[in-house]
Amino acid sequence: MVTVEWRIMAAESGAGTQAVARALSLLVCFSDEHNELRVSELSARTGLGQSTVSRMISSLERLGFVAQDARTGLYRLGPQLVTLGSAALNSSFLFRAARQVAQNLAHATGLGVNLAEFSDRQLFYLCNFEGAKSPKSFTMAGRTAPLHATGMGKAILAEQSKEYVDIYYDEGLANSYTPHTITRSSEMHKALEEVRNRGYATEIEELAFGRACVAAPIRGRSGEAVAALSVSGPLSELEPPARQQELSLMVIEAADELSVALGFTMTRAPQPRMPLSVRGPAD
Repeated sequence: MVTVEWRIMAAESGAGTQAVARALSLLVCFSDEHNELRVSELSARTGLGQSTVSRMISSLERLGFVAQDARTGLYRLGPQLVTLGSAALNSSFLFRAARQVAQNLAHATGLGVNLAEFSDRQLFYLCNFEGAKSPKSFTMAGRTAPLHATGMGKAILAEQSKEYVDIYYDEGLANSYTPHTITRSSEMHKALEEVRNRGYATEIEELAFGRACVAAPIRGRSGEAVAALSVSGPLSELEPPARQQELSLMVIEAADELSVALGFTMTRAPQPRMPLSVRGPAD
C-alpha cells in the first residue's frame, strides 16, 4: 500500500508541485508483491480518481517511468527507473568501493554477500551477490530490512548506545518474523554484548526460516557504524561452528577493508550513537 506520507503529499501539495507528488505516489505503489497493477488498483491505493490516474499514468508511460503490458493492460515500472536507480547506486562511494569486494567474497564462499547502509532506523540494501550455494532470482538492492532481525542490523545495533536500543524497542519497531526473532530489549542487550565480545554478529532463522548469516560493521571516517556486510545462505552452510568462525574472519576482513576505504583508521575509536538523532550517518 502506498505510504500515508505520499498520500498526504498528493492531497496537500500546492498547485505547482501537486502533479509531481501525485505522479510519485503512483510509482511508489509498485513493489515486489505488487509489480503489475491496474488503473483501478492504483486509484484505490492512492485515493486519486481513476480519470486522474489514467491521465498521469499515460504521461509516465510516455516518459518511460512505467510500461503497459499489451496483452493484460497491466502497468509495471519502466526502464527509465532502472537508469535512475543505476545512477543513484553509482553515485554512492560505498557501493563503488564494495562492489568488487562483495563479488569476490561471494565467489570465495559460494554464499550470498549483502551490503546495506544504516539509514533511518533500518537497513537499506545497496547490493548483493549470489554464490553457487545461495542462488536468488531477484536483487536485494533498494530493499529495506529491520535492524533487530538481521545479522547486519545487529552488527550496527552493537555500536549504538543502550538508550538507542531501548527506544528502538519502545517505539514498536521490533516486529516478530519467526519464533527466533528477538522481540525484547533485555534479550537484545545480551545478544549485542556477545556481538561486541566476538567482533561479528549472526542471524539464525530470525528473519526467515532455513536462513542464516554472519555480519560485521563498516565504519565511516568518524568511527561510527555506517553500514554492514554479511555472508548469508542456507542454515546448513553456516550452522557448524568451524564454518561460522571461518566465515566470520572473512567477513570482518572485508568489512575492515571497506572501513579503511571510507577513511576510518584504527586510531579513531567508535562512539556510541545517542538516541534518536537516528537519521543515518553523515559520512
